[in-house]
Amino acid sequence: MDWQAFALTIKLATVTTAILLAVSVPLAALLVLGRSRWLAIVEALAALPLVLPPTVLGFFLLVLLGPRTAFGRAIATLIGHPLAFSFSGLVVGSVVYSLPFAVQPLVAGFAAVEPALVDAARLLGAGPAKLVLTLLLPLARRSLIAAAVLSFLHTTGEFGVVLMLGGDIPGATRTLSIVLYNQVENFDYAAATNTAATLLGLSVFALAAIYLSGQVRGGRRA
Repeated sequence: MDWQAFALTIKLATVTTAILLAVSVPLAALLVLGRSRWLAIVEALAALPLVLPPTVLGFFLLVLLGPRTAFGRAIATLIGHPLAFSFSGLVVGSVVYSLPFAVQPLVAGFAAVEPALVDAARLLGAGPAKLVLTLLLPLARRSLIAAAVLSFLHTTGEFGVVLMLGGDIPGATRTLSIVLYNQVENFDYAAATNTAATLLGLSVFALAAIYLSGQVRGGRRA
């Protein structure tokens, strides 16, 4: 097991999930509570990574964040190094690539809240922030957990975006998915089995935790 890659993968998934939740909660609330016709375009853009090949998304991000564009040069000047082929670049790519996995569960959870409760909260003077924090999030907490777990797991299994945007730099951009690819390419199937089993175990454990927590709450309600 490449423990350096394992630690980097967990770090990447954790940072990405934290950023995604901070971005996705207000975005999902806007999509559910907003009334503008332009929100359909926003929702489509948020869902775009679901249908866009990871290598295509990774290529566009590589070009955008690289020194060939004014944006990429401005970022490099600001932080002191290009975002491409760095851990920070992987975080940016992971946030973009995993955005639908955070937004869509939250949109479904917020939309399931009884509209009468939302209207009552508004009549009592609740602003958008208070409405989200005191009503939508508590009632859609399972959706919040699902968004966090799906974002985390999706990030741990990334390959195309990671490879295109970060390459294979030990300790900086080499994640478990890259390690697995290298092991298979080198016909080291014993090591590849261990790496794949680790990724599989993380996924099964996290998904089981979601469903078990739902069953426990369901049993208590019953």
